[in-house]
Amino acid sequence: MNLLLDEIARATARLAEAGVASPRADAEELAAAVHGVKRSELHTVADAAFDARYWEGIARREAGEPLQHITGRAFFRYLELRVGPGVFVPRPETEVMAGWAIDTLRAMDVNDPLVVDLGTGSAAIALSIAQEAPRARVHAVEKDPKAFVHATRNIDALDERGRVRLHLDDFATALAELDGTVDLVISNPPYIPMSEWEYVPPDVRDHDPADALWGGGDDGLDAIRAVERTARRLLRPGGYVAVEHSDLQGNEVYWVFAEEHGWRDVRNRRDLTDRDRFVTARLAAD
Repeated sequence: MNLLLDEIARATARLAEAGVASPRADAEELAAAVHGVKRSELHTVADAAFDARYWEGIARREAGEPLQHITGRAFFRYLELRVGPGVFVPRPETEVMAGWAIDTLRAMDVNDPLVVDLGTGSAAIALSIAQEAPRARVHAVEKDPKAFVHATRNIDALDERGRVRLHLDDFATALAELDGTVDLVISNPPYIPMSEWEYVPPDVRDHDPADALWGGGDDGLDAIRAVERTARRLLRPGGYVAVEHSDLQGNEVYWVFAEEHGWRDVRNRRDLTDRDRFVTARLAAD
């Protein structure tokens, strides 16, 4: 048996005993990162090439450190992003919202659609849009200096056509110069209420930046309300907004985008697990 595959089996058992949710996948991803191969290529690593540092990574994962902080990378749609302490690790469920935005932009009868990503974090959404909707111009806003560093590195490495502009600013007040001109606003803001603290997995609660988790207010929706106000200010008539929320907040977020504020076609949309995950709306054109 291949030595690395044997060690991965042992590591999987250790991670499972430690309560890691996806022990086999994490054991394989750590092995791939340490040995500089893809997960599908693990069988090609020769016995003599086995790197004992693998067990250092397994020990860190056993202790609850996020997988992506150990490997330094996260995958989002077609991107490999650099991540680490100080930036929110992008989640697979957010890929569905990004996909909706990309499809919406592709269908627009606009030569160079203008997009704003509020609270960009690692720049996962902004870069995916720039890559998959290549006519789009994207302004990405991030107020946390540590996350801003990660976003800068990812944009420098991945935005080959220079379609993403990064701004160090608060998304509640950012980009006043674009008021009334933006075609699509998208955001994965903080939305967890502090009352849910004990239910958040420790590897999220103890390692993702607090400002990227806790949404503010008794219901956790203060940041989403700020997104609604900013989107209403930035969008042109007929422009679109998409904002992520937890699977329990769909009804409340739906009503944040009230008709009396000019919103139309408000819809709650589901993620890959068929749970409410993000709301979309269109600013009235009249």
